[in-house]
Amino acid sequence: MTNKLFNKAGKKHLKTLEQYVPIVAKVHGGNHPEFHEVRSLFDTINKKIKATGAARPELTEEFAKLREITDNYTVPGDVCESYEAVYKMLAELDQLY
Repeated sequence: MTNKLFNKAGKKHLKTLEQYVPIVAKVHGGNHPEFHEVRSLFDTINKKIKATGAARPELTEEFAKLREITDNYTVPGDVCESYEAVYKMLAELDQLY
């Protein structure tokens, strides 16, 4: 069941994340250099999801690193709504994984 929910959330969020993550990195990367690592991890997650199709990709390490880097997806106080949306979508994917 969780795999179906993860796949559904992945389909729902990946296109938006593909658009938002590079923009947020460009806009906020100077003040929040950790977001560049978030972007790199997202790129890895995205590639693994696309490569496995409906199968469950191995993302345990990537989500663990994301939780560590983002302090469990805590949104900084000086960022835009897109930054917040990225963390919310990544947290949802992590939870469903």
